[in-house]
Amino acid sequence: MARIPTRSNDWGFPRWRGYGANREATTVRLCDRHGCNEPGMCPAPKSPNSPERWYFCQAHAAEYNRGWNYFEGLSAEEAAQREANERRDAGGFSQSKHQAWAGSGDGTRSRDELRALEVLELEVDASFDDVRLAWRRLAKSNHPDVRPGDKDAATRFQAIQAAYDVLRVAEEARTWKPRAEP
Repeated sequence: MARIPTRSNDWGFPRWRGYGANREATTVRLCDRHGCNEPGMCPAPKSPNSPERWYFCQAHAAEYNRGWNYFEGLSAEEAAQREANERRDAGGFSQSKHQAWAGSGDGTRSRDELRALEVLELEVDASFDDVRLAWRRLAKSNHPDVRPGDKDAATRFQAIQAAYDVLRVAEEARTWKPRAEP
């Protein structure tokens, strides 16, 4: 006589069954755009200040939002003030290190590195050897000992030093390798 097992895979911790491995069918909401059979995962308001939502696929949500202007009806000063307030509140998120791959810049260098390359009068794809040569050339020509009493040269020298420090730290972070265990 065959015995029917009474124990399920859901007992105890850790679960013996993977999360999301239900046998029940999941309901998928389709895009509310007529004739679209894609899943509707992007909610959009049906009207201003309304709790009712349309649910569009990504393509139709982009179409829905194409002409939307966040700063519509505001003067230039009010728009600048609102943008500054929102950047101030979200500053911790935009500067997080673990999302540096999605940060500003061209994808290979950060915005600060691009500014530093500008100060050193270099192209975006300059190597670190080019950075070192440009730093030496500009530092020698703008050094306070070479041009005593010249305030502009002293300011320029400080900017060159800061730019070099930014690029040096970035290069060290890019080429850092852990030590081998003895």
